[in-house]
Amino acid sequence: MRRRMKGQHKWSGHLKTINHHKWLVFVHCCKAGIYRQGIMHDLSKYHPVEFLLGVRYYQGDRSPHHAEREATGKSLAWLHHKGRNKHHLEYWIDYSVQNGQNLQGMEMPVRYVIEMFCDRVAASKNYYKDKYHDGVAYDYYMHSKDHYLLHPKTRALLERLLILLKNKGEDAAFRYIRKYLLPIAKKEIRRGI
Repeated sequence: MRRRMKGQHKWSGHLKTINHHKWLVFVHCCKAGIYRQGIMHDLSKYHPVEFLLGVRYYQGDRSPHHAEREATGKSLAWLHHKGRNKHHLEYWIDYSVQNGQNLQGMEMPVRYVIEMFCDRVAASKNYYKDKYHDGVAYDYYMHSKDHYLLHPKTRALLERLLILLKNKGEDAAFRYIRKYLLPIAKKEIRRGI
């Protein structure tokens, strides 16, 4: 009976974490002016491959993808997720035409960089809870920065947003996005990018 309760707790805990994260991203996307992306964000997390593995490796204070990797050497949930969600930098990794067969980050459309920023801030709030502050997303990025394959323009834009958040706060970051980046994102949407 105890094991079943634990499993039920993991199931409800994981669902609650997903729903809370999606809500936070939706709020941030609304602040950024990309409403539809906020609604559609991370719908693949409800797919059985992602959801059931998320339940199995749920811990509540970090991504279940990390625990799945530690247990099996890979995360099938993450591989499924990153291949279906364009706001993840890993979606945009491809072979370079200039460097032969080397992998490199392709330039991301601005609207997905905005969504990636919203996602990183929401994930920081979700996992850091009361310990969250405006520098957490930047600090996390800096901790992992060296292994990210990002196009230089994408890297510069993401870092600009994270530094703005850290130094000036959320309101300033979203004001900047709406004023300077949203017009570019709207053009991309009209062009089908």
